[in-house]
Amino acid sequence: MKVSIRGDKIAVTKSIKEYVNEKLCRLDKYFENPKEIECKVLIKVKNQDQSIEVTVPTSKFTLRAEERHQDLYAATDLVIDKLENQIRKNKDRLDKKYRGIPKFELNFDFEALEDEDDSKIVKRKDVDMKPMDEEEAILQIELLNHDFFVFKNIDEDCVSVLYKRKDGSYGIINVK
Repeated sequence: MKVSIRGDKIAVTKSIKEYVNEKLCRLDKYFENPKEIECKVLIKVKNQDQSIEVTVPTSKFTLRAEERHQDLYAATDLVIDKLENQIRKNKDRLDKKYRGIPKFELNFDFEALEDEDDSKIVKRKDVDMKPMDEEEAILQIELLNHDFFVFKNIDEDCVSVLYKRKDGSYGIINVK
């Protein structure tokens, strides 16, 4: 796997690069041609926490995981475990959708995770969306104590999703 490692507020040393590369090699067994896969790693430092974000774009889907820990090496182990679990957990779905497609990157010769949660939709909810501006949506998300809020955005004339980011600020997705 081709790995590009970038540091944000941290100098990426040779030992960090070697450790990350060594751990990312664990993912090679899941790909048909791992040498053709380009993986992007971003290492960040914020206060005492060090985070590592790994993105593995393929032609059909993108794997992404992020972990934070006080120890960068522990965060690296956690993020690799998370990526591996994503692949194993979704093996059947990926197999169903992409098996037999030429030039598909994933190798299906591995054991899937036995998981009771089939990730099926277990609840459906209909919501009446009242037109509102972004400030009122922020008020609603705070009052409901949710991580996201869907509303008809009167400023943008579309449906918007307001979400709370990990840093406590807000993001918005406009659906046009």
